[in-house]
Amino acid sequence: MNTNRRKFLKVAGLSAFALSSGLAGLGMTTEACAQLAPGKYGHGDKTAHAKRWAMVIDTRQFRSAEDYKPLIRACHEAHNVPDIPDNKNIKWMWLDSFEHVFPDDMNEHMSQRIKDSVYPLLCNHCTNPPCVRVCPTQATYKMADGIVAMDYHRCIGCRFCMAGCPYGARSFNFYDPRLYLPKPTNPRFPTRMIGVVEKCTFCAERLAQGLMPACVEASKGKILFGDLEDPESSVRKALAENYSIRRKPNLGTQPGVYYLI
Repeated sequence: MNTNRRKFLKVAGLSAFALSSGLAGLGMTTEACAQLAPGKYGHGDKTAHAKRWAMVIDTRQFRSAEDYKPLIRACHEAHNVPDIPDNKNIKWMWLDSFEHVFPDDMNEHMSQRIKDSVYPLLCNHCTNPPCVRVCPTQATYKMADGIVAMDYHRCIGCRFCMAGCPYGARSFNFYDPRLYLPKPTNPRFPTRMIGVVEKCTFCAERLAQGLMPACVEASKGKILFGDLEDPESSVRKALAENYSIRRKPNLGTQPGVYYLI
C-alpha cells in the first residue's frame, strides 16, 4: 500500500469517526439529536400536532419590560442560551421599541401607550422564509408544520441566513457559548459551539412531548399558540376577534407571529 493510499484511508477513517461522534461533540443527547434531525420531532401519541403552528402575543396584557422578563428567562433557561456581557448576547427572545419592531406602520395618531411600549421579538417562523432559501447546507429548513428549524451540526457559520433574515432573529456564536452558560444547564437541550448560528425554534422539542413553548407556558395565557389552519384553535379565534399586526408584512414572508395591540 503506497503512502498516498494510507493517508487517504486515515483521513477517511477519521472523517467517519468525526461524523459519527460529531453530534455528541455539540453537546447533543441521543434524544435531542432525534428531535433536531429533519422530520423526527415526533414521540408517538404525546406529540402536539398542527398543520401550521402560529403564535399570538396579546401585548395589551403586558404593562412594561418587566412583565416580559419571566418569558425571556423561561426561553433562555429551556434552551441553554448564554449570557454574554458587553451587549454580545445571543438572542432567542428580546425586546425593542414600536418603531423598530413595526417600521411599516405609518399611523402617526395611534395611542401613546402603543408608541411607548416595548415588544417581544423572536423568530417569526415565516411561511416563506428567506433564511431557508439562502442556506447552502440545509442547516436551516422548514418543517411540514411551519416551524423553521435548525440542524446545528450542518451549520458552517457562513451567516447567509443572518443576511437573509429581515427580522434580525438570528445570532452568531462569535464566542464559545458554553463559557457563559448559567448553572445548572438544561440537559435535555443541546448546547451549541462557537461558529454556529442559532435562534428560536418555537420549542419544537417541547411540542414533541406534548408541551407548549416555554414562553407560552410562562405567559399564563397572555401568549397563545396553536394551529393557524384550525378555525377552532385559540389563535384563530383570537385573530378573528381582535385587531392584530405582524412585522414587515410588505416583504411577503408571512410571519407566524401575530401581535394584538
